[in-house]
Amino acid sequence: DLSIAIFSLLVFPGVLLHEASHYLMAKILGVPTGKVSLLPQSIEGNRLRLGYVETGKADILRDALIGMAPLLSGGAFVAYVGIMRLSLLSVWEALALGDLDATLGALSASFNTPDFWLWFYLMVAVSSTMFPSQSDRRAWLPLTLVLALIFGLALFFGAGPWMSVNLLPSLNAALGGVAVVFAISAGVHLVVLLPIWALRKGISKLTGMQVIG
Repeated sequence: DLSIAIFSLLVFPGVLLHEASHYLMAKILGVPTGKVSLLPQSIEGNRLRLGYVETGKADILRDALIGMAPLLSGGAFVAYVGIMRLSLLSVWEALALGDLDATLGALSASFNTPDFWLWFYLMVAVSSTMFPSQSDRRAWLPLTLVLALIFGLALFFGAGPWMSVNLLPSLNAALGGVAVVFAISAGVHLVVLLPIWALRKGISKLTGMQVIG
């Protein structure tokens, strides 16, 4: 179908990074891999799958890391493009201060960046496809429960002060980085929200399938 082909081509850079992240993480963790596909396929439930990587059985930690890999790589790419290439962090800071002139100036500087539209397109494609699918998240709940249990036991046995000194600063820094990535991604998607929504709705209406990662 032409509409599916066009949509798949538009988001292909993101799909490529998504599936490559699964594959590389599985290889790094020593988990066997099977078939790899970067072609859109209709699957059960009238859904459109843009790509997949088959992986063997693993423990919940490795399974969770493999499922999380596209979010990590996609987030890193969005942060790199947004901060290093398009200087969107200065736009965000100006907005946070409520300084309209500074915001417009930062936006103008960003638009004048060499190859702005190429980087913007790549960021949209990657940020649109970096979120794990339902199957990617299958190990997240059990892993979260295990980590919560470990954390609770650590607090029970008096490790709270040690964690606040040794772990909390790193955790705060990591969460700050995550916040920046999602702020950039959210800002970009606010700009392209309507076109992407219309495109997905149009494809779903034409094909009768729901588009998934």
